[in-house]
Amino acid sequence: MDPSLRLPAETPNTPVRGELAIANLSKSFRIGGQLRPVLEGINLTLRPGEFVSIVGASGCGKSTLLRLIVGLDDDYQGEIRLDGERVATTSLDRGIVFQDHRLFPWMTLEQNIELALRNTNVPKARRAQIVAEHIALVGLEGFEKAYPHQLSGGMAQRGAIARALVTEPKLLLLDEPLGALDALTRVNVQTELQRIWMAQRSTMLMVTHDVEEALYLGDRVIVMSPNPGRIRRIVDVDLPHPRDRRSPLLHRLKDEILAELTAAPVEPGGVSDNLVRLPAREAR
Repeated sequence: MDPSLRLPAETPNTPVRGELAIANLSKSFRIGGQLRPVLEGINLTLRPGEFVSIVGASGCGKSTLLRLIVGLDDDYQGEIRLDGERVATTSLDRGIVFQDHRLFPWMTLEQNIELALRNTNVPKARRAQIVAEHIALVGLEGFEKAYPHQLSGGMAQRGAIARALVTEPKLLLLDEPLGALDALTRVNVQTELQRIWMAQRSTMLMVTHDVEEALYLGDRVIVMSPNPGRIRRIVDVDLPHPRDRRSPLLHRLKDEILAELTAAPVEPGGVSDNLVRLPAREAR
């Protein structure tokens, strides 16, 4: 592995940037006049510069959790803090990428990315350089003047990632960002996303239904159970980046997580405790 791609060691003078702390988080929706719990007792901390994946069955509250973290919904119990500040509304400190790239079709790629800088303090004369740097970061040089319909699905999604990163957020949230791509394109963009994260080093939290994807990209994988959504397991993926998809450890962990997701539900107060972890440290 190229030593230049490793996360620099922190010093006493290095500020903590991008630490997400979630404590006793619960969320309910009112349906048919009754409150229905969607998330219950979520406790989780993301270290600065960490990539964490979340997997779980449909309806376990994964996307709801991201909406709360990004600040689209402030009706919750518990605490969500980014670098010590309580999350209550949206902020440029938190970016988000959805399954649909959501690029404006009447704008070129560079115009779409530049749009994210409109409400910042970045001088207009500097914006073009920043946009160019982020287009290069996601490997789209030469497509600056292209419109979204002139880009492939994977290219458009990389453009959306560039737009989310251009404001230099402390935390980037990814809600099924590769779910709409075909299998081959998805594998290629996974590799690109790993490269982008290694180069840029925002803290990243990704929701996905693809266990293999979660393991390939994540330093840790959060396994959630539904009704209501709770953290069932936290899996440490003790492998350096960039990763080899053929790693026996990745395949073993994939089997273990799939077994977790297909196991019988665990009653509240049972072994489904937030602190229980699957073993992940063994010879490769």
